[in-house]
Amino acid sequence: MVKGCSFIEKAGNANEIFVPEEFTEEQKMIKQMVTDFCVTEIQEPMLKRGRELYASNDEDLAEVAKLLEKSADLGLCGVAIAEKHGGINLDFNTGLIFAEAGAQGFSFATTIGCQTSIGSLPIVYYGNEAQKDKYLPGVASAALKASYCLTEPNAGSDANSGKTRAVLNEAGTHYMLNGQKMWITNGGFADLFIVFAKIDNDKKLSAFIVEKDFGGITLGAEEKKMGIKGSSTVQVFFNDCPVPAENLLAKREEGFKIALNILNSGRIKLAAGTTGGCKFSIDKSVAYAKERKQFNTAIAEFGAIKNKIAKMVVHTFAADSAIYQVGRNIDIKTTEFKAAGLEDGKAKIKALREFAVECAILKVKGSENADFVLDETLQIHGGMGYSMETGIEMGYRDARITRIYEGTNEINRMLSVAELTKRHLKSKEINLTKAGKNVPRLLFKQALPFSSNNEARIIENIKACFLLISGATGKKLGKKLVDEQEIVMNLADILAEGFLAEAAYLRLEKLKTKKLSDPESLKIMDKIVKVYLYEALDTVRKAGNEIIDAYADGMNKKMMRYLLGLLTKRYNINAKALRREIAEYAYAKDGYPF
Repeated sequence: MVKGCSFIEKAGNANEIFVPEEFTEEQKMIKQMVTDFCVTEIQEPMLKRGRELYASNDEDLAEVAKLLEKSADLGLCGVAIAEKHGGINLDFNTGLIFAEAGAQGFSFATTIGCQTSIGSLPIVYYGNEAQKDKYLPGVASAALKASYCLTEPNAGSDANSGKTRAVLNEAGTHYMLNGQKMWITNGGFADLFIVFAKIDNDKKLSAFIVEKDFGGITLGAEEKKMGIKGSSTVQVFFNDCPVPAENLLAKREEGFKIALNILNSGRIKLAAGTTGGCKFSIDKSVAYAKERKQFNTAIAEFGAIKNKIAKMVVHTFAADSAIYQVGRNIDIKTTEFKAAGLEDGKAKIKALREFAVECAILKVKGSENADFVLDETLQIHGGMGYSMETGIEMGYRDARITRIYEGTNEINRMLSVAELTKRHLKSKEINLTKAGKNVPRLLFKQALPFSSNNEARIIENIKACFLLISGATGKKLGKKLVDEQEIVMNLADILAEGFLAEAAYLRLEKLKTKKLSDPESLKIMDKIVKVYLYEALDTVRKAGNEIIDAYADGMNKKMMRYLLGLLTKRYNINAKALRREIAEYAYAKDGYPF
């Protein structure tokens, strides 16, 4: 039985995980179909046009809406919608494949992502049958273009502080909706809005399904953004907008719960999308590095370029490994909950909630890796990367938003630690105390010789660092720990490194035992895992020392530094040589090799 957060309690089992190499032929066909759509309908027209799409241009805005309709003709807008409502209802892991491939659509990935995720999932998961029957077929066909209205000028990360209000009329037939929403994706052409508002003086938000044709809705101008310029983003104003009472979604004051739970889905899908973008960027970087010559030599031959390519591959591989392991676990948990009697939507929401920590970690790591990879891609292209001609600068600008939406990375870092702590202290789903009792054994073990093939031990040590330091800070600071955001974010970084390192390692181990990959690929994956762990130890060491310096003093500080040093001591690998071999393999495969 799979369980969220279990990675911190015990070592993972390679035989129990899912790896991308296990994709079925159908899943591979879906990935290719989405890729082909992005190439023929977005990339090739962009090259002919000589520029990206601009939603602020009326003609381009109409083209974006038309693209959504074209994607719907292929079934792409109904990936999470039941067949009886016109969708294809993909399992969650296959939906992640769709999100990964969709990244090649540039800003359109945000457009269709809104349609298939935050703009429709509230109805899919929380709508009653009448609401599903009325709206989901239109969403699946893109006859209804969906949007999601949560953020307000003074309510961003603190979404529940929003001022938008809904008041039931005297007849009890309609809620009169008044307020302002901003940063609304697809807002410029949306027919349908999922709107969050407080009824009367409620403390918590409620959610409503609002049609544009209800009236009382006006739109602001298209926002002038740094990136994703082809994605429509507007302010939406509600002025006595009459919403039928039956369009209340779920129960009164359940809106905030809906918003949070939908975000879990959005976060891991964003991670899949950013990873797809990274693979695409690596392909571009490898091609350019092999073609571009300086000093009569292809720049691909330079050590500095090999170093960049290898780091891009290493971190993309780790994210790619973790995403599909979690996606499969969500599917397994959904099946378990349905077998226990929950209907499909509730089972999916509960399964996503089970892996909220993992989703938050993946959003952070995926988005930050995307920024790193796109930055290095631009650097490899040099002046051509800075020019609009290659489209690299567009990707660079587009990637930056991923650290902000679906909850800022700061919020997600704090959420991952807070949720883990909650499951330990309140629900008792996770026993960090029991897991922490293993730390003395690991510390004693550090006296034993360290071999270059002892990756499992290093992963164990990273987890032990989190247990050791989180336990010590919790004991010292108690409930005040939650207010020490710098410490919490450092703890989140340690937690994340343990999670991704193990995911990459388990993928390699499964491929070895199941013989799912060729020997040459396995050799390179082994080098990738080693390099990832090499870098992870540095991250953990730095984060750990910052925490110790912040809360400890005297002998306690000396002792904690000593213990951290034991757990994060370097192991003997030649990272430079390994990175060169990884880069050479990427060159041989003409891009991201897995």
